[in-house]
Order: sequence, then C-alpha cells, then structure tokens
Amino acid sequence: MVDESKYKILFNVESPEDIRNFNSSELKNLCSEIREYMIDVISQIVGHFGGGLGAVELTVALHKVFNTPSDKLVWDTGHQAYPHKIITGRRDQLKSIRKLNGISGFLKRTESEYDAFGAGHASTSISAAVGISAANRLNGEPDKKVIAIIGDGAMTGGMAYEAMNNAGFLKKNLIVVLNDNQMSIAPNVWQISNYFNEVIAHPEYNKFKGAIWDLTGKLDQFGDRIRTVAGRLETGLKSIVTPGMLFEALGFRYFGPINAHNLPKLIKLFEHVKLLEGPILVHVLSEKGKGYKPAEGHRAQFHGVTPFDKLTGEMQKKKDSKPSYTSIFGKALVQVMKENEKVVGITAAMPDGTGLKFVQEEFPKRYYDVGIAEEHGVTFAAGLATQGIIPVVAIYSTFLQRAIDQIIHDVALQKLHVVFVLDRAGLVGADGPTHHGSFDLSYLRFIPGIVIMAPKDEAELRNMLYTAVNYKDGPIVIRYPRGSALGVGVKEGFDLLEIGKAEKINDGNKIAILAVGSMVEYSRKTIELLKSENIDAALYNMRFIKPLDESMLDEIAEKYNKVVTLEENSLVGGFGSGVLEYFSEKNYKNDVLRLGLPDKFIDHGTQAELHKILGIDPEGIANNIKTFLEK
Repeated sequence: MVDESKYKILFNVESPEDIRNFNSSELKNLCSEIREYMIDVISQIVGHFGGGLGAVELTVALHKVFNTPSDKLVWDTGHQAYPHKIITGRRDQLKSIRKLNGISGFLKRTESEYDAFGAGHASTSISAAVGISAANRLNGEPDKKVIAIIGDGAMTGGMAYEAMNNAGFLKKNLIVVLNDNQMSIAPNVWQISNYFNEVIAHPEYNKFKGAIWDLTGKLDQFGDRIRTVAGRLETGLKSIVTPGMLFEALGFRYFGPINAHNLPKLIKLFEHVKLLEGPILVHVLSEKGKGYKPAEGHRAQFHGVTPFDKLTGEMQKKKDSKPSYTSIFGKALVQVMKENEKVVGITAAMPDGTGLKFVQEEFPKRYYDVGIAEEHGVTFAAGLATQGIIPVVAIYSTFLQRAIDQIIHDVALQKLHVVFVLDRAGLVGADGPTHHGSFDLSYLRFIPGIVIMAPKDEAELRNMLYTAVNYKDGPIVIRYPRGSALGVGVKEGFDLLEIGKAEKINDGNKIAILAVGSMVEYSRKTIELLKSENIDAALYNMRFIKPLDESMLDEIAEKYNKVVTLEENSLVGGFGSGVLEYFSEKNYKNDVLRLGLPDKFIDHGTQAELHKILGIDPEGIANNIKTFLEK
C-alpha cells in the first residue's frame, strides 16, 4: 500500500520523544514526509485530509517543545489531528482509520495516552483544557502545561468564548493555539507583528517588564501613572499591529499572527510562551491542504475525501448513481421557498452537508449560516418564528443535541412554528460514536407539543417537508438517514400528509412489523426472507414517532398477538418505547419485540457492517423475528 523505503525519517519515529533531539533540517524533512505519507494513505481510503495537511508544522512544533504526554495537547474536533496520530505511535494504523476495528478519525482517550480529551463536536477544547489546568493545580502539578488547539471555524461556537472568559477570570496557566486557515495578513503588518511578538514573548523582555512593574509599584501615585501610561502604550500597540484586542480583553496574552508553516519560528515562539504564567493565546495562520496543490485550490472539497488519484487530485466517482437524501431535501426546500416567501433556511456551518447550499445559491438573502453555534441557531429561528417567518433549521442529528435546552425553552414552550430537519439520523458509518444520530427520537420525543416524522423514502421526505412548512401548531421535526435515497419515483409537486397518520404497506396474519424511517425498506426485504420460512408478516410504515397513530395501534393490538417495532435510534426512549407506553396505558397484553440501537455507544464502521453486527439488517431482523416467534 505504501512504499516505506522512501521515508528516511518518519519510519524511525515511534513517539514524540524521538523528535526532541532532531535538528532543524531533520524536523523540516519530517514534516515533508508526514505530508507525503498522508497523501499516500488517505488517497486510497476515506478520511479527513485538508485540515491535517495544514497542521503538520504546528503538530511537530508542539510535540518538539512540550513534554507530551505529561504536558497535555487538547485538540478541537480532531480533523486536524492526523499528523498528531502519525507521530504518537499510530503511523502504521493510519490505513485503518475510520474502518471497522480500526483507529478513530477523531481523538479518543482509550486509543492513546497522547489523546488528552476525546472530541468529535467543535468548540470544546478550551473548556476541557481549563479543566485539566485546574486539575493540575489540585493534584499538586502546576508546572504541567496544557495546550488547546482550536480552529478558526470552531471559534464561531459560543462555548469557546465561555471557556476563555472563565480562563481569564481564573488566571490558570493555559496556552490556546488558534489555528486560523482563513485570515490573510498584509505583508507590512505581517512583518511588524512577527517582530513585535518575538520581542514581547522573549523571557528577557518579560523579566525586564516585571522589574519595571515592581519598581513603579514603589512610587505611589507617580508610579501608578507610569504603569497606566505603559499599559495603555502596550495595549494600543498590540491593537494596532495584531487582531488580538478581543483576546486581551478576555484576559489572555496574545501572540500572533504567525506563519504556521514556519517551523523554526513556531518552535521559538512556543519555547518562549511556555515559560510565561497565566492564559496565553497564540494565533497561527495555516493553509488548509498545504503541500498538496489540488487541496490548496479546493479547500472545502478536500476537507474530507473519498479515494482519489494522488497525482491529479481527481476523486473516484461513486458507483451508486442515486441522489442522496441530503440533495433531495435541499432541492425540495428551494422548490418550497419559491412557493412561500416566508420560508428561510438556517444551518450551523454545514451548507454542503445539510443540502442548504442549494438555498444559498438560489435565495442568498433567505439563507443564514450561524457558524458552529447550534444553540444560537435554534433561538435565532425562534425569534424569526415570532414574526411570522417559517425557519427551516437543517442540522445533523448529533449536533442538534447541543441545543436541546433551546428547543424546549425557546421553541416548544412558546409553541413556535420552527421546522427542524435532521440529517444523518441513525448510524452514519465511519465517523463513529461522536457523529451517529442515535438519540434524536429519544431526546425529542419527551418534549410536549412536538411532532416527529421519519420518511421511508425520498418521495415521502419531500411530502414531509411540505407538510412541516404548512404546519402551524408548534415545532415539527423530520429526521432522515445519511447516504443515497432508494431511487423511487418523485413527482413534481407535493402532497400534504395528515399529522399522526400511519400507512399499512402490506397485510399478514402471523406478526406485525411497525417500522419508521430507514427501517421500512429493511422490513420489506425482511418480509421476503420470512416468506421463504412460511412466516406471513404485516408491515406498517408508522411515519410519525410523535404523535403515534393510536387508531392504527388499536387495530394492530387487536389483530396481532406478537408485534415488532423497528427503528434506527436508541431503544431507550425511542419509537418502540412509545408503542410500549401506549400499549401499557390501554392495558394491551401483546408480546412486543423492540429492535433498534442498543444502550451503548456504537463504534465506527460502514453503515452496512454496523447494521449487520447489531442485527438490524434484513437477515438480522428476520432471525430476531424467528426467535421471537419460537418463544
């Protein structure tokens, strides 16, 4: 897979300890080999790419200067941490990344002692680092260093500023590295800021500054005046030559911006700032995709990649020609917005991933990207809804978890008409437990007045969107899976669905299968398998998780002694729980088998692999039903 002979340095590095005696030339060559190795490996598999290429020198400098793993590196999200994995003992495992039983695409504490904090959601690193720093003091180890590495995208999340505010108040020893791959700095400002930062970061400067501060403290009012003028001079100068005024106001000493690909300067700056006390922010400017021309020219395209030709950068085309649920939703929303000028689209930094790129292109003034700020996005939508606007909030299932309070308090309590569209509901595959949409039915179903739908195919998705936009009585949710749709015919217009009304797909006399969403198609295939065993099963597409079709449930309870519920959601508090609750309230005595996701965090692998392991693929469902009937 990889020609190891061309890597003269990298394959001699088993841990960061091995690079701490490297000279400047060896470190530079190591960075080149890390990039080449990433291109070699990731071009053949699926993985995150551009962010890691942009963080190579930064990663090497951090592990060179700081005594990891005793000193803690807290990476935000993990997209940029592939080089970190490569030099912390997982180089040979990179080819297994995001595959079943392989290493995670994100940081994982159980995977390596160098992964100080697990993360798959953005904007968490500074909060975790503040906690680790505080723990170091409580444990009598105040000299241990804690470094949070956060991208400029993650800095759009409010949690990062909550953490910085707290860190500035606590004045704990903490270094935050802002890895910024968006900002451009004019050459003249760049030169001034580099020189200025070398001066203010140098130990001798800080020693001299401290001595002056101590001396003026003995000069009563005259000394205070000198201190005030000196403080204003330093603050004013920093504000002019750097964009660090905000960070200084939050209690951080700001250094930057500095070129993240200038390894000697990075090392020199980190060696200086590690000797300083209190909260420090180091602002570095990196280029996403650095060192690979196709990725430098298409940074968004090469954020996460499928296998590609490493010479040309051309991605392999997917064999499945069916459109994705995401694109079907996005195009349907544009169609709805053409008919209703009150409808707007909202995303949290995921226009491509949620399908809202189509809205962005067609209706830029009715499209809102709030950044990685799901909490704000939901309450922003609530504000819009109070004025008669119909916000369609498109967020991944796993990320909407972050805004549960806002959904309850700001939307549902006020019965506001906000449409939530949850992409990536159910198991998502290679991204693993941080990204699986395992819990949305559970964390939404208990909210009073909310409506929750799951389409069986793309035609039903379109009709559910139309129904949701025309619903007026409060929040309404659509959740759909990742990946290609089924390829069913889709007509031009829309049909309005009756809220809470299920659909009988086929009759049977032995057992009833009640399925929602992606499990409906699996159930169709299951029924064909059961027929070969002379088991005649009925299938119901329940459509609505809340409210349930109670009249349909009454009919099912009377006709079938044995009932199976199927969902791609946690069995704790999900659709099956709702059916059991209703049967209990009506004192029905039916035997109910609930099939879905178990009460545990599910690792990464392809969707098909995970479905098979969990027994919710057609063969697994059929086997579970046969065992259920035998009992």
